Amino acid sequence: MEKQDILEPDCFYHIFNRGNNKENLFIEDENYLYFLKLIKNHLTPIVDLYSYCLMKNHFHLVLKIKTKEEIEKKIPIEKIHQPFSNLFNAYTKAINKKYNREGSLFKVRFKRERINTENYLRNVIIYIHLNPVKHNFQDNYFDYKYSSFLSILSKKPTLLLRNEVIDLFENKDNFLYQHNEIFRKGNYEDFD
Repeated sequence: MEKQDILEPDCFYHIFNRGNNKENLFIEDENYLYFLKLIKNHLTPIVDLYSYCLMKNHFHLVLKIKTKEEIEKKIPIEKIHQPFSNLFNAYTKAINKKYNREGSLFKVRFKRERINTENYLRNVIIYIHLNPVKHNFQDNYFDYKYSSFLSILSKKPTLLLRNEVIDLFENKDNFLYQHNEIFRKGNYEDFD
């Protein structure tokens, strides 16, 4: 089995997974919204959400695990993985019930990669926002409605750490410029 990074307080992670047997995770609009609601309910008590992209057969999240002190107000630190498990189990049960299916919805365990540098963090955020184009779900990333891209640019209330994301890129103009440069070049893999 592939070794996964251990979830630790005060660290950034790229979290991702896909449907079991390449099945779709999201069948209709309400599924995407329900998954986001479950992220709010299960994860935001212990994480800060920086970016996301939900596509029909897989998803990506960029998040920062809160400090040990913040986590221990909600759950024992040794149970740091439990909210993730609760999210995926709740979503699987809902989809199985609604669409009369059985069994695992997600491929094995969710994958996680620790993000150790600010440059890597910026590049993973861009990569995630461009993912719908990379996988031919959309011709342009700026219209994709199940990504955090538009929420980051919006002034509407959000669970995202919008200001922190913009600050990573210095300002909104540079946030847009860096996304557009990678999109223009079509090199969605070069983000180390």
